[in-house]
Amino acid sequence: MLNKTNRNTAILLAHCPDKAGIVAVVTDFLYRNQGNIISLDQHVDQEIDQFFMRVEWELDNFLIPKEKIDDYFKTLVADRFQMTWELHFSDRKIKMAVLVSKVSHCMYDILQRYISKEWDVELSLIISNHLSLKHIAERFEIPFHHFPINGQNKAEQERNVLSLLQKSQIDLVILARYMQIVGHTLIEPYQNNMINIHHSFLPAFVGAKPYHQAYQRGVKVIGATSHFVTADLDAGPIIEQDVVKITHRETIQDLIRKGKDVEKTVLSKAIWLKINHRILVYKNRTVIFE
Repeated sequence: MLNKTNRNTAILLAHCPDKAGIVAVVTDFLYRNQGNIISLDQHVDQEIDQFFMRVEWELDNFLIPKEKIDDYFKTLVADRFQMTWELHFSDRKIKMAVLVSKVSHCMYDILQRYISKEWDVELSLIISNHLSLKHIAERFEIPFHHFPINGQNKAEQERNVLSLLQKSQIDLVILARYMQIVGHTLIEPYQNNMINIHHSFLPAFVGAKPYHQAYQRGVKVIGATSHFVTADLDAGPIIEQDVVKITHRETIQDLIRKGKDVEKTVLSKAIWLKINHRILVYKNRTVIFE
């Protein structure tokens, strides 16, 4: 999952009603402006008659200045096809914050990938409602902020967290086993930019002790789901899922151990896809360009 390219590129993510000629017009727009395409992927969902595209091109010899690409593309291409689109630049580092509680395995995995430079991001903040993991943040020299939450101050604390995120110009928020239900105050400003990890397939085994419930049901697989956070609890667009096999010989501790491994990889895969601009959200579904 390591992104080894240091090219100066632009990435376009777009969707629109399907019709003939979309790819030809987009590629012609890039060709006429000396944009060298290095990646192009597309998908048509015939059930809903929608066209989806991801295209990346080099900017070194591109004739349109970066700050004007939006305007040119809107006028010459997007309006013609009623496109919804995003434009990203590979030389801009995404600023990321991680929210945690007391469980550390996802946090450790994120920090390892960040410190090893597997991800070309800026991990700016670690925020928690507990002090349990502060020592880990200090060990990795990441600023740690403690926002204790109780039944009386939750709304106020979410406003304080949002203020810190916005002051720090955070682009992407990761809930790395953050054991709080996130409210509208935090969700709305980070629509499709807040990722959570759920310790099962969705929907499944809701509430406390999911692995104990799974054990009691005699499951044959356990899984994890990463998804964007929405106001509907654990019902946001799904990004990545995976499973591991379980037999009757497994103990609850075996399930917990294997489950943690799946959670780490599924969350990290979702982060990699997001920071490399490979996810298109349409309504409550995702199109993933790998």
